[in-house]
Amino acid sequence: MASRSFQWIAVCLLAVLLASPPPARAQDPTAGFTAVSLSASNFMLQKPYNMPASSRYSFNGTVRQMWIAPSDDPYSPQSDTKPRTEMRMTGYDYSSGVWQFEGLVYVPSGSSGMSIMQVFGGDATATTLMLHVYGGALWYYNQQVIEDGIYDRWLRVNVVHDVGASRLTVFVDGQLKLTFPGRGGDTHFFKFGVYMQRDASARMESLWRNIRILRKN
Repeated sequence: MASRSFQWIAVCLLAVLLASPPPARAQDPTAGFTAVSLSASNFMLQKPYNMPASSRYSFNGTVRQMWIAPSDDPYSPQSDTKPRTEMRMTGYDYSSGVWQFEGLVYVPSGSSGMSIMQVFGGDATATTLMLHVYGGALWYYNQQVIEDGIYDRWLRVNVVHDVGASRLTVFVDGQLKLTFPGRGGDTHFFKFGVYMQRDASARMESLWRNIRILRKN
């Protein structure tokens, strides 16, 4: 009897496995794109204006670490924006074509209530895209979850912006996660780091490496 029960369980498990769809194959979002040349001059740090860079930013030649606290001041005395420590990519502002941002990001456990990446430039809003983090999930603004369980692991994030088609696409670890319309705007550029949003944690932090900007061939 025990042998028959085991055989029956094995048959059921095999049926479940055969009925389950195969895992989605990772794509290469950069196929058909060419990376532009980046140097130190293309990375412009924005951090609380009254603090030295070392208080909110570190770079060991490979990993860029950025963090803020809710009580931090904005990036300039004249700004009324929320605290941020972000890298504003310069030299490749664009108004046409198909462009892509790529980077590996790590968000430490507990960091929440912040934007970690932006496509700047829009008509009714300042941005066309913001990737937020709330409670260990990556969000499209505060409207839709893109990826759960992002804490304490490196994620490959690719954002493709087709200006002419007014369409953006987000990939995480080579998996297509979201496609959505653009928000207009005459000029765009990429930003990454930490920018406070709603329900912020006491420390907001992200780490980045392997940053690339690419252009459609």
